[in-house]
Amino acid sequence: MSRALVPRRPRASSQARIAAILAAARALLPEQGVAGLSIYSVAERAQIPPSSVYHFFASVPALLEALTGDIHHAFRQALLAPIDSSTLHTWHDLARLLEQRMLAVYHHDAAARQLILAQHGLNEVSQADRKHDLELDKLLHQLFEQHFQLPALPDDVEVFALALALSDRVYARSIQQHEVITPRMAEEGMRVFEAYLGMYLPVYLQKNAAV
Repeated sequence: MSRALVPRRPRASSQARIAAILAAARALLPEQGVAGLSIYSVAERAQIPPSSVYHFFASVPALLEALTGDIHHAFRQALLAPIDSSTLHTWHDLARLLEQRMLAVYHHDAAARQLILAQHGLNEVSQADRKHDLELDKLLHQLFEQHFQLPALPDDVEVFALALALSDRVYARSIQQHEVITPRMAEEGMRVFEAYLGMYLPVYLQKNAAV
């Protein structure tokens, strides 16, 4: 006599539950901060049992590590939005456009500001941020190569990731001092981003054919 197999939960259902948990954590962060967030408060906001949250995330740091990945997905999507090549006269135009898109994510996402820019002391989140920055480094390199003829860049230094990290430090200082990224500090962050890239990119780069 054959045994009936217990059907597995559909993958789409699991992904929907994870999305609901991350959305709840994202909504709670501005209210409770990193230190005040708990599995139980996330479960209550998501209207699911705490055991369901624990099924996917063993701890708050694990949950916030996943949310950091979600935030970096928003960064990647912003960078991948169409670019009108005719508006790019120098590589500085491209650098400023891309950094403005990153800033827009920060402006509209309090969780991004809390996890990437605020001082929280969570090693798991910081490591996840650095790992995802390396992915953004490759994406930025590709975008610059798409529009301009780049010189050879060093293999032992992630130039674009470091430029991002430096501009983030400026934004983080603004968060610490003003609790927001002020227009003045946003401008300073973009200047830092361009200035560091300028150490490796000449003032003039030949544009590629329109893409």
